[in-house]
Amino acid sequence: MKKTVFAGPHVEWPTLLLIIACYAAWVSALWVLPLTLGIVFCGITIALHASLQHEVIHGHPFRREWCNDLLIWPPLMLTVPYARFKTTHLAHHQDEVITDPYDDPESNYLDGATWDRLPRAIQLLLQWNNTVAGRLSLGPAIGTVSFLLDEWRTRSPEVVRAWLLHLPAVIAVLFVVALSPMPLWAYAIAAYLGMAILKLRTYLEHQAHTRASGRSVIIENGGIFGFLFLNNNLHVVHHMHPRVAWYRLPALYRSRKDHYLRRNGGYFYHSYREVIARHFLRAKDSVAHPLWRR
Repeated sequence: MKKTVFAGPHVEWPTLLLIIACYAAWVSALWVLPLTLGIVFCGITIALHASLQHEVIHGHPFRREWCNDLLIWPPLMLTVPYARFKTTHLAHHQDEVITDPYDDPESNYLDGATWDRLPRAIQLLLQWNNTVAGRLSLGPAIGTVSFLLDEWRTRSPEVVRAWLLHLPAVIAVLFVVALSPMPLWAYAIAAYLGMAILKLRTYLEHQAHTRASGRSVIIENGGIFGFLFLNNNLHVVHHMHPRVAWYRLPALYRSRKDHYLRRNGGYFYHSYREVIARHFLRAKDSVAHPLWRR
């Protein structure tokens, strides 16, 4: 797999300054804010940090990959090794496999044959997970369990190495939390909240479609979520230009809006408010991939 190379400025200051601000906000949530507000604010900063990890994976803010990795390595969310996120996300960017139940590491679809073999209780749970309400409430738990099971089944040298590097980093993060006024149980709630926020982004950013170019969404007005997701609501733009920095995506979209909407077949929502209104209690599609043929 080719490594991501960024050919822009030596330092992308908007990204670097946002990373610094994110760590400062995280520390403030731990030490300065009252507990309830601190939990909420910490969850928001954890979600933003995960979005920044995604940005770093694509070659920002420095040209040197090891500098970028070192800058964003701390696992504020606790559960996902950065090295594994990096490997699986770059694999996901092979557009021809997007939504593939086997070859896309970020697919939420299952092979129909696998779906048919599942116990009815698990099917009901996964169907609930395909609503916004389910994805925000149980999605982080379902996603974490599924990820850990996949990692355990794989147990390749790469996976083992990533976890051996991850565990000391988790201990370091928890040590910092333990020194702060925030209890560890409260931090666990904040981490879950951070994952839940990210589940809104990933909820429908991809759909089953015969063309790879028709699988990535445009949510035009991201609002506060657009900032937390670093404009990945303009997802087809990101997939077409994965090395373009987050703060350049809106202008790029506006400059060729009709082109991107033709490209993705009109897979479009006006805002996350529309997403929530349409799918809060109604699944966006089936868990079994509707077009999959092994």
